[in-house]
Amino acid sequence: MAEIAKPTPKSNEILIKTYATTVTSGDWRVRSLNVPAGFGWMTRLVFGISRPRQPILGSELAGVVESVGKAVSRFKVGDAVFAFSDARMGCYAEYKCMLQDGAVALKPPGLSYGEAAALSFGGTTAWDFLRRARLQRGESVLINGASGAVGSAAVQLAKYVGASVTGVCSTANVAWVRALGASHVIDYTQEDFTRNGQTYDVIVDTVGTAPFSRSKASLKDGGRLLLVLAGLADMLHAPWASMRSGKKVIAGPVSVRVEDLSFLAELAAAGVCKPVIDRRYLFEQMVEAHRYVDSGRKKGNVVVVLGDEG
Repeated sequence: MAEIAKPTPKSNEILIKTYATTVTSGDWRVRSLNVPAGFGWMTRLVFGISRPRQPILGSELAGVVESVGKAVSRFKVGDAVFAFSDARMGCYAEYKCMLQDGAVALKPPGLSYGEAAALSFGGTTAWDFLRRARLQRGESVLINGASGAVGSAAVQLAKYVGASVTGVCSTANVAWVRALGASHVIDYTQEDFTRNGQTYDVIVDTVGTAPFSRSKASLKDGGRLLLVLAGLADMLHAPWASMRSGKKVIAGPVSVRVEDLSFLAELAAAGVCKPVIDRRYLFEQMVEAHRYVDSGRKKGNVVVVLGDEG
């Protein structure tokens, strides 16, 4: 914990007083350098050679606009908002400046600040991959790692599109994933989805355990494999696998669109896709929050509160 100067918004920025932030797998990977095979050197170059170049981690927050720059027209003082700084990080702080045209949106009514803070990372990741797959109503989709932040969002978003959803998770989370909207749930400790004879239009691998070599037989002709988490070798092999198999492999960085946050807010307000919270910690318990995420046992999102969560 450290005291730093309170930031002052530039003419096109808003200053947000943070009420809640999160600990995502992205925060954990930047801090620990526990990244997919082949990306260690690249992660160091981007985020810092010996330590994080940005000393303040955190990519999600929710709070209230405290002041605005003179050119700001989209927001006003007192607005309840949530924001996503993505790889720029910096959300583990009591105050954060964001561009008014950046990834900031009004907090959905009915959501706590903690729930709103957890909307962005899992939601934008899942929606970008499903969009790239052009998932259609009536198609079948299997989500490997359905209980994580990305997986739980993917279950709800695929259901919203009108797909038939199968979730893969551990025994402890079977009922919970079914409650999210999955029509079928596979307990990976009891059954290997790649060997049960079932095929799907889309497979979403959020945990890096279902590369093309393992999943191809479970894809229908013209099916799409979405590698949310993949090693460098799998990503480089994706175009070749797509050309040879008649099945498409989609991998690579997520493209976050500002309008995606407003879209997710609308769905959350309607109760269609709401972030699920596993645990809440106080800001002073940030170390414990990271330790819990490090354990690999979290489901959904881990929220850290800085004040009245609402």
